[in-house]
Amino acid sequence: MASAPVDYYASLEVDAKASQQQIRDAYKKQALRHHPDRVPADSPERTTRTKKFQQINDAYYTLSDPTRRRDYDASRNAFHGFGNASNSAGDTGFDADEEIPHPEAGSMPGGFPWSAFGFGGAAKSEADANRYSNEQFGSVFEEMMQDEGMADGESHPTRAFWSLVGAASGGAMGFIVANMPGALAGAVAGNRLGAIRDKRGKSVYSVYQELPQQEKMRLLSELAQKVFAHAIS
Repeated sequence: MASAPVDYYASLEVDAKASQQQIRDAYKKQALRHHPDRVPADSPERTTRTKKFQQINDAYYTLSDPTRRRDYDASRNAFHGFGNASNSAGDTGFDADEEIPHPEAGSMPGGFPWSAFGFGGAAKSEADANRYSNEQFGSVFEEMMQDEGMADGESHPTRAFWSLVGAASGGAMGFIVANMPGALAGAVAGNRLGAIRDKRGKSVYSVYQELPQQEKMRLLSELAQKVFAHAIS
């Protein structure tokens, strides 16, 4: 017998009657909270975070589209144990040791393939799932960066973005060269250089992907603090 399908509402920690905007807002918070780049590249947590991140993206892909959401709801409610539309949002049903199901996985009773949800069954491997997750997160990441003034209307990095990244990078370089006095001078120089760094027209997400891992961690943490603060204000 096939295992119970993933409860995508629980994955996003929203009620089954949540509005589309609530689902989008929940995705932003969960994606930032569990993004693999929030930990060092060699962290033992990274594999678990990657799987959780893929599940969150599958959930958002499915629930953000009214047609996919309606089909998912009908199948989810028909499955034994999922008849109650209002789940406990805190119980995600996620087991870090379980693989995210892909098209070759089994189907639910009655023959419905649960792999049809989550990127429409297009992710036939872990690499595919990771790529689709990153692409989907990228578009929402750019939206969040625009909201915080760190990307313009065309998703290009703004002075605020480069000031943030440049100040930290310049400060680190200055500290290495001349300890604390050098750190202060480096931070000022990095801030000014960072503010004019981007002349190539790259999107803010493309630039983010090229940053050193330490900078990715810091940028996601800064963004998460802002997004979480907005959620409770």
